[in-house]
Amino acid sequence: MARGQQKIQSQQKNAKKAAEKKKAQGADQKTAAKAALVHTCPVCRTQMPDPKTFKQHFESKHPKSPMPPELVDVQA
Repeated sequence: MARGQQKIQSQQKNAKKAAEKKKAQGADQKTAAKAALVHTCPVCRTQMPDPKTFKQHFESKHPKSPMPPELVDVQA
């Protein structure tokens, strides 16, 4: 009978370890994704990861607004 109890305890211990590992990994991915958003739209304050995406966003969402100077020479 002792083996059955040991098995249950081992499964609970392993599940707890896996949950802690997954939780720690999720936070790292979230902070890395947030750090990658370096360009901010001056009109709507949306953040984008690169200038190409930023220019595409600006052309489609704000066609009447003047293009920011940092986007003029970017190839979309």
